Amino acid sequence: MRVLIWHVHGAWTTGFVQGVHTYLVPTVPDRGPDGRGRAATYDWPDSVVEVGPAEAATADVVILQRPHELDGLAAEWLGGRVPGQDIPAVYLEHSTPQGRIAEMRHCAADRSDLLLVHVTHFNRLFWDSGTTESVVIEHGVPDPGYRYRGTTPRGVAVINEPVRRGRVTGTDLLPVLARGIDLDLFGMATEPLGGEDVTQAALHGVLGARRVYVHPFRWTSLGLSLIEAMLLGMPIACLATTEAAEVIPREAGIVSNDLDKLVAGLRRMRDEPEYARACGAAAREAALQRFSLERFLSNWDTVLARIAA
Repeated sequence: MRVLIWHVHGAWTTGFVQGVHTYLVPTVPDRGPDGRGRAATYDWPDSVVEVGPAEAATADVVILQRPHELDGLAAEWLGGRVPGQDIPAVYLEHSTPQGRIAEMRHCAADRSDLLLVHVTHFNRLFWDSGTTESVVIEHGVPDPGYRYRGTTPRGVAVINEPVRRGRVTGTDLLPVLARGIDLDLFGMATEPLGGEDVTQAALHGVLGARRVYVHPFRWTSLGLSLIEAMLLGMPIACLATTEAAEVIPREAGIVSNDLDKLVAGLRRMRDEPEYARACGAAAREAALQRFSLERFLSNWDTVLARIAA
């Protein structure tokens, strides 16, 4: 199939475009949010094709990821074809809802012409989608291979925009967790906190050198960097919130909402490298079983074939 999809979440899309289809990625001259084109920091195959509106209109199916795509942007790029009515369409929801529980209504709620796909069961549970049919396709991540060394007795966190997102990403918890082990920070816009933004390939290298991966997020969808750290063979220290509490086995590290327990667990990993290594091996095994690229692509092929029919 010819699949039209905007470059919104580069890490997630990296797994998605490893399939057998042709992926049409809208591209505008300034490569702004509505036309970023191919990713510069991820490895995408040649089947990902940058397109303008004329080529986009040849799509067989469209994957929507933002409300304004559903509200008109997609139709503009599809030559007037309306998603769900004139072309098969999926709304892919990456994020946890924000706000009061009673007000967490999805923009694709009560639609009989769309299929709503969530990336976690937690997201599906918390979003109110009304009568719209919804399914869960959990993440699929290309395996970077076992690369854990843990020779640097420091923890590491990956948080994009930690200053702006603040308590949502647990940025305020970093000084607390640093009582257990010194922390390094990577991700977009981390420079004000002494962090650094690097390419995915470089990130895998610097993560593997650190003793433990720290995931302080209070309220967010399951991060791809967390899964990548597990696949690298890193032990995990994270809050027992949202989907993380479901997918990270206890033997993979320390999973708790008790900050004292997290600090104590980090100290143990700092002081007992073999314990940390054993936790990392368990984390990798769990990630390989749950987030395989083959399962992910098979799930998506089933969904695409179904809506196209």
